[in-house]
Amino acid sequence: MDRSPAPEPFEAVQTASSTASAPPHPSGGRHEHRWLILGIVGIAQLMVVLDATIVNIALPSAQQDLGFSDGNRQWIVTAYALAFGSLLLLGGRIADLVGRKLVFLAGLGGFALASALGGAATSFTMLVVARALQGVFGALLAPAALSLLTTTFTDPKERAKAFGIYGAIAGAGGAVGLLLGGVLTEYLDWRWCLYVNLIFAVLAMLGGARLLHGGRPADRPKLDVPGTLLVSAGLFCIVYGFSNAETHAWSDVDTWGFLVVGAVLVAAFAWWQTRAEHPLLPLRVVLDRDRGASFLAMFISGAGMFGVFLFLTYYLQQILGYTPVKTGLAFLPMVAVMVVISVVTTNLLVPRFGAKPIVPLGMGLAAAAMAWLTALDVHSGYAAHVLPPLLVAGLGLGLVFAPAMSMATAGVAAHDAGVASAMVNTSQQVGGSIGTALLNSLATSAAANYLVGRQPTPEVRAQSAMESYSTAYWWSAVFFAVGLIVTVVLYRRGAPVHSEAAGGTAHM
Repeated sequence: MDRSPAPEPFEAVQTASSTASAPPHPSGGRHEHRWLILGIVGIAQLMVVLDATIVNIALPSAQQDLGFSDGNRQWIVTAYALAFGSLLLLGGRIADLVGRKLVFLAGLGGFALASALGGAATSFTMLVVARALQGVFGALLAPAALSLLTTTFTDPKERAKAFGIYGAIAGAGGAVGLLLGGVLTEYLDWRWCLYVNLIFAVLAMLGGARLLHGGRPADRPKLDVPGTLLVSAGLFCIVYGFSNAETHAWSDVDTWGFLVVGAVLVAAFAWWQTRAEHPLLPLRVVLDRDRGASFLAMFISGAGMFGVFLFLTYYLQQILGYTPVKTGLAFLPMVAVMVVISVVTTNLLVPRFGAKPIVPLGMGLAAAAMAWLTALDVHSGYAAHVLPPLLVAGLGLGLVFAPAMSMATAGVAAHDAGVASAMVNTSQQVGGSIGTALLNSLATSAAANYLVGRQPTPEVRAQSAMESYSTAYWWSAVFFAVGLIVTVVLYRRGAPVHSEAAGGTAHM
C-alpha cells in the first residue's frame, strides 16, 4: 500500500477551495466552528469518563440512603460497565450507519434521562436499571463523539491540538470525577453526582444541535448482525467474568466460566470478520501497525491507571484521613501535568518524532511512578512522598493517551470512523474492567496473607492495607512495563505524514 502523501500544491488548492466555497462535508469534514465543536465533544467525553469515578465517591451515601447490602453494591458499577463495554462497537457502527450528529445527540439525551432516573432512584433496582441505561447511551455517545472529532479536524496541526486536548480530558476525567464527586457528596447530596450530568448534557446538546454536521458518509456500510451478536455477547461475558472476580474466587465457575465463554465468542467474532461481506470491525481498521499499537496502548494504560486512581484514593482517605474533597484536590497536580503534556506531545513531539519514542517513554514513566508509590507508608506526607510520583504518573499518562487516541483514528476512512473510535473506547473500558478485577483480587490476597498469624490491631490492619496497596502498585508497574515493550515493538519509526486522500495521517 502506498503511504506517500498527495502533492502539496494539490492539497493547498483543495483545502482552499473547500474552505471558501464548498458546502459542509457530509462526513463532518473541515468546519468553520471546529474549535467550538471540540468544546462540545470535550464536554460529552468528560461526562462519560468522570461518571465512573464520580459514582464511586457517591456509593457509600447511596448505600446508606437506599439500604442495599455490601454484596449488591458492586452492581452499581458493574451494570454500567457491562452495558457500556459490550455495546461500544455496535454504538460506533450505528454512528456510521445513521449519522454521527443524530447518534451523538441521541446518546446525550438518553444519558441525561438515565442520569435523572438514577438521581431520583427510590430503590436499589431503580438505581441499577438507571446505571445500565447510562451504559447503553454512553456506548452510543462515546464513539460518536470521537468520530466527530476525527472527521472534523483534517489539518494535521489542528488535529494534533484537538487530540491533545481530547486525550487530556479522557485521561484526567477520572481524577476530575473524584474531586467533583467529593464536592457534590460532601456539600449537597449523592444524587447530585448523577444530576450533574444533566448540566453537561444540556450544554453539549444545545451546541451540538446548532453546530454539528450530519456526519453520515454516502457509502454507508450495512450492519453485520452475526458479528454484532458475537462481539457484544463476548465482551459482556468478559466484563462480567472479571467483575465477578472482585467478589468470587477465580476458581468459581461464575468467574472463569464467563471468561472462557467470552474468549470463545470474541475468537469466533474475529474469525467471522474475515468472512463477513460487511464486517462490523473491518480488519483494515485493526491490522495497521500504528493503529493496533494504539488500541493495545489504550487497553494496557486503562488497566494500569487504576493503580493510581483506585488504590491511591483508598490510601489518602483510609490511611492519611483525607476527606473526599481533599482527595480530589490531591489529584489535581497530576491532572494539570497530563493536560499540558498531552497538548505539547501531540503538537510538538509526535509530529517531529512519531509515536514510537513517545508512547513507550510514557509507559516507562508510568511504570516508574507506580514503582515509586510502593515506597509509601503510614507516616508518609503528601508533598514529600505522594506528589512526586503523582507528577511523574501524570507526565507518563499524558505521553500515552493523546498520541494513542490520535494514531488510533488517523487515516481511517469516513465510513469506518465510528467503529475505529469505538475500538479506542472499548480498549480502554475492557482494560479498565480487567485491571480493576485483577488489582483488587491481588490486593485483597496480599492483605489477607499479611494478617495471617498476627493480632488484628489497628496498626496491623493499617499495615495490611499498605501491603495491599503496594501489591497493586507493583502490578500496575508490570502492566505499564508490558505496555512499553508492546509499543516499542509495534509502532513504526518516524514521524506520521499527512495524507489528504486517506483523510487523516499515514506513516512513512
